[in-house]
Parts: sequence; C-alpha cells; structure tokens
Amino acid sequence: MAKRAAFDAASGERRAIEQRIKTGTHGRYLTIPADVAPAPLLVGFHGYAEPAEMQLDRLRIIPGSERWTIVAVQGLHRFYNRRDQQVIASWMTRQDRELAMDDNRAYIAAVVDAVWTAQSASGGAVFTGFSQGVAMAFRAATSSHRPIAGVIAVGGDVPPELDRGMLARLGHVLICRGVRDEWYTTEKFEADQARLRGAGLVVTALEFDGGHEWSAAVVSAASAFLAERR
Repeated sequence: MAKRAAFDAASGERRAIEQRIKTGTHGRYLTIPADVAPAPLLVGFHGYAEPAEMQLDRLRIIPGSERWTIVAVQGLHRFYNRRDQQVIASWMTRQDRELAMDDNRAYIAAVVDAVWTAQSASGGAVFTGFSQGVAMAFRAATSSHRPIAGVIAVGGDVPPELDRGMLARLGHVLICRGVRDEWYTTEKFEADQARLRGAGLVVTALEFDGGHEWSAAVVSAASAFLAERR
C-alpha cells in the first residue's frame, strides 16, 4: 500500500517522505599490468575531488611498482571541478553513509575480482590510499576475500567502524603523515598507530617533512614496503 503524505502539526503542510532504493551503476578504474605475470595487485584509492589518474600516477612512480599490477579505482560519486571542468570524484558524504560504505565495498570487491581474473594475479594485494582514500583502502582490505599483503595509508585516518578483529587481517601497515598536515593531525596519527598495534599488526610509521601530500619520502617508504611484500 502506498504511503500517504504526513502533515506537520504546527504548519499543517504535507511533509516529504524520505525513502531509499537500491540501483545499479557503473564504476571506473584504470590498470597497468605488471611487467611479468603472474603478479600481485597494487590497488589505489584517490583523495577527495580527484580522478583515478592522480592515484595511478602516485603508484606508478614508486620504484618496484612495475612488478605489480597497478589498479586505480575511481569513486562512484563524480562531479566537475569548477575551475577547469575536469571530472573528479569522492567516495561518500555523511548522507546515507552506511549505505554508501556497502556500495563501495561491493564495487571494490568487483573491481579486484575482475582484475585478479584478467591478470591471473597471485601473491596478494596491497591496498593504498591518499587522504579520503585511506578509509577506502582500509575498508577494502578488511573486507577482501583475496589474500591481503598490506596497506599503505597516507594523510588519512583509520575508519572508526573497523574493530580489532577486522584490522587483525591486515598483517603489515605503512602509515604516513606530513608534519605540517592540518587534516591528519599528530593526535590522529599517534592514535592510529596505537590502535593498529593493539590489533597485533606490524606498523611502519613515517612522519615526513611536508604537508598533506604524497611526498618523495612516501614514495621511498612505499618502495621498501612493496619490496618486502613481493
């Protein structure tokens, strides 16, 4: 039976009925196959108001990344950069946050499965994120049914909803912060280290001379991290 409009007691006006409906959509991702197959996956998630190309470029300059199949996933929520009309994206907002997380987990799992099959991947996947993409990297890794080789997180904090048991799956994590980063503060950085170590993980923490950025120091640390996972 259809819902009838409700009336506001004070104004006498009809109130809108807020509802949800599940629908299909298409996502976009970029891949660079490894020089030699089979290879593990290096999966990346961009920051707010960025395209997938930006995370792809961050990953492809890491020394040793040519031995990995690189996958850069673009957020489902696309919009235009007002300055130059470039298409950019974000991962979610506070509206329908839980539903968006479910959508993103399913989306990323589908991407990883597709690339894993197409590239005959082996050895696991390292999930990487910058800024807003850090939360996606952790969510994707903790929910992945493919082998997890680790997480590289730069300029973003660990999502609050992930419990100790979920985080324990990750094994080894590299977390990075610029000393002048006003978004990812020292307090958050230290709290994340304690939380990850409390879940039994091996944590490599890098605090570099810089701000909210993917710096040369991050590239060097990521290269060493990947070399240990390969």
